[in-house]
Amino acid sequence: MWTPADIPDLTGSTALVTGASSGIGIPTVRVLAARGARVIMTARDLGKGRAAAAEITARVPEARIELRRLDLADLSSVRAFAAEVDEPVDLLINNAGIGLIPRQTTVDGFEMQFGTNHLGHFALTGLLLPHLLTRPGARVVTVSSDAHAAGRIDFDDLALERGYRRFSSYGRSKLANLMFARELQRRAQDRLISVAVHPGTTMTGIVKFGPLTRPIAALGRLLIQTPDKGAVPTLYAATSPAVHGGEFIGPGPKELQPRPHALDEEVTRRLWEESEKLTGVRFEMLDRHQ
Repeated sequence: MWTPADIPDLTGSTALVTGASSGIGIPTVRVLAARGARVIMTARDLGKGRAAAAEITARVPEARIELRRLDLADLSSVRAFAAEVDEPVDLLINNAGIGLIPRQTTVDGFEMQFGTNHLGHFALTGLLLPHLLTRPGARVVTVSSDAHAAGRIDFDDLALERGYRRFSSYGRSKLANLMFARELQRRAQDRLISVAVHPGTTMTGIVKFGPLTRPIAALGRLLIQTPDKGAVPTLYAATSPAVHGGEFIGPGPKELQPRPHALDEEVTRRLWEESEKLTGVRFEMLDRHQ
């Protein structure tokens, strides 16, 4: 069985991990840095980011990490961040995510879960594409979820103004992540590797527990896997030579089969086109190869 100990030497490579200040982001950065990669870790809250960086370097003193601010719920922040990236990127891990929150909107007016989890990463990937395509074998790993099963894409109500449910909205954002990863691979062909992952049920900060639900949280810590284990599918997708692109990798790690509606090519292509319109980001370097 594959384990992070099987990751090859990554010296000389640059990885970029979003949402690196909590959850599976921390062990993802730590393991990649321990294997020699230079890692750009992003966080919306730089205070949390500095604490995470300190935690990582305490365990991996030789880690080469750089913390930068990125707010995926604000496209101006995404553009400013991408404009400051001036080096080739071997590995982009679209890890950041929010979930199960009351209805809110992003700075740009998008429903928050869809806007952050999907549109923010869509725009980031498109803007970083020139830096990825300069590196043979570059990879884009997008964290989805088995919650994609609960998601549906309603193009007449992408803002979810007519009906909002926390879990189905989260599922829609994870469905969009999965569709994006697969469509990116189709468009890129052999120019990069794009993979989606499902971490498995992991105890992270994505769900906030109040006083009445703290007993549930305590039970969850006994039954739900740790972030270190939750990071394994991501690390496998990011580094294993057995991964060729287009897969959906889950715990094991092993390849999972997406739900049938996630494989709808017409919906996937329309989602891509709508995402380009909403973000103003086009993947023109790939369009020339369609």
